[in-house]
Amino acid sequence: MKREVTMKKIIESKRVVIKVGTSTLTYANGNLNLRRIESLVKVLSDIKNSGREIVLVTSGAIGVGVAHLGLKERPCDIAGKQAAAAVGQCELMYIYDKQFSEYGHVTAQVLLTRDVIEDEDRKSNVINTINQLLIYGAVPIVNENDTVSIEEIEFGDNDTLSAVVAVLSGSDALIIMTDIDGLYSSDPRTHDDAVMIPFVDTIDDALRASASGAGSSRGTGGMITKLHAAEIAGEAGIPTVIMNGSNPHCLYNLFDGEPVGTLFCT
Repeated sequence: MKREVTMKKIIESKRVVIKVGTSTLTYANGNLNLRRIESLVKVLSDIKNSGREIVLVTSGAIGVGVAHLGLKERPCDIAGKQAAAAVGQCELMYIYDKQFSEYGHVTAQVLLTRDVIEDEDRKSNVINTINQLLIYGAVPIVNENDTVSIEEIEFGDNDTLSAVVAVLSGSDALIIMTDIDGLYSSDPRTHDDAVMIPFVDTIDDALRASASGAGSSRGTGGMITKLHAAEIAGEAGIPTVIMNGSNPHCLYNLFDGEPVGTLFCT
């Protein structure tokens, strides 16, 4: 029953936060996967045309910056990461803006750090800005402000950021698109007997123990950060879906009420 009620929330959702990770947006060498981005933007534009409001939380700035600068590997030092992010964010927004504009949609860049959310006045400004952008019909594209972010003020991963944005924007659903089909009983990359979990009623210690670390060298999160995001969203009554981002057209199936990925019930 709980699963059906939660799925109904997804089907009837009017405002949705969709998060895409670095491994979904780029190839193994760090370069942008343009075909997938084109497919993603086309699907999101069509979903928006259907009457839904879309907030896109995107990773990829540092990874794209590394590739654009021709670096052999992701920098380990703060200055290197921030420089790569500065380059990559420009490239990322250029691609998004160009692609969305082809379908008649305006994009807006929103860069956040944790200290902004922790200050009530600044948080209120963020909420008002996102709401107004949606009223104007724009697509807010949110990322962590990696160019200025340091450990003390960073979210640390965009899974957590996407959940925070979902709560701040009063969204009806959070969809996290990643490089595997959903939550598994164990890491499917290393365990042949891993089984995908289609829905989750409660996030407990046993479930957390089954979550793995970062899935690729290009990302910063992993399944454990996605569980944390689902918890944050769930506390606000927002259902979360973790699904494979390799085929954005599966978003249509999800909004049509078909089982896709792992559904976290609320």
